[in-house]
Amino acid sequence: MPHIRLGLVTILLLVSQSSIAAPKADLWSIWQKNDRQGGEPIDHLNWQNFLDNHLQRGDDEITRLNYAGVSEGDKNLLDHYLAQLQRSPVSSLSRDQQRAYWINLYNAGTVWVILKYYPVASIRDIDISPGWFSDGPWGKKLFKIEGQMVSLDDIEHRILRPIWKDPRLHYALNCASLGCPNLQQQVFTVENNEALLEQAATSFINHKRGVDVVNGELDVSSIYRWFKEDFGGSDQAVINHLKHFANPDLAAKLRNIKEISGYQYDWSLNEVVKK
Repeated sequence: MPHIRLGLVTILLLVSQSSIAAPKADLWSIWQKNDRQGGEPIDHLNWQNFLDNHLQRGDDEITRLNYAGVSEGDKNLLDHYLAQLQRSPVSSLSRDQQRAYWINLYNAGTVWVILKYYPVASIRDIDISPGWFSDGPWGKKLFKIEGQMVSLDDIEHRILRPIWKDPRLHYALNCASLGCPNLQQQVFTVENNEALLEQAATSFINHKRGVDVVNGELDVSSIYRWFKEDFGGSDQAVINHLKHFANPDLAAKLRNIKEISGYQYDWSLNEVVKK
């Protein structure tokens, strides 16, 4: 009988893994509160200093973080920054302040999680989310903000996506993987929100890990499958979105394409590899 039980467990695992899908946008309504006048500006300098010290842009135009080279002092710097964000009165901030706040918290929080469990080959190896078939750290409640425990999934799927309804946010959030849009070298602020979102979208779409056309067939990042509804809900809507940010060469390749042929994603850790 043991081999029968093992077979059943294996089948359940395969079914679970094959049915993995990105969470739907599901508004957590308490985070809608904001103040048009805005509160005290949030100081993101510690996060910027951390990025300046440890984030590198490679010849392949992918940004990688030198996790192995982060000192205890810089880990403490990151701890202080995240503690500062958790003390911030988010509901008294303006919408633009809040957008920058949540993006920076997500990205800095992701780096913090990787450092806590490093070395790892992939963020998906950090299985601290609740549930038998947990995958990665995204469901773990990590931060206490205005009395509420908040996870990375909450930030992305219950706050940013449903409140702003902006597909460009997918290019702003970094999941510490090579297949993910770049971790930006600049922190998000009220002043650069729009420009940085446009830059992030353009950079990813014109990179082969985002969009690749070979012999008239279109392969794209799995982001466009997981979150197709955010990009219009159909292949054609996704393609129209890609055309908006495509450089002239890519735009020409996309001109007569009507459907997506395949999807790809690299979950390898976005770490600097010493030569």
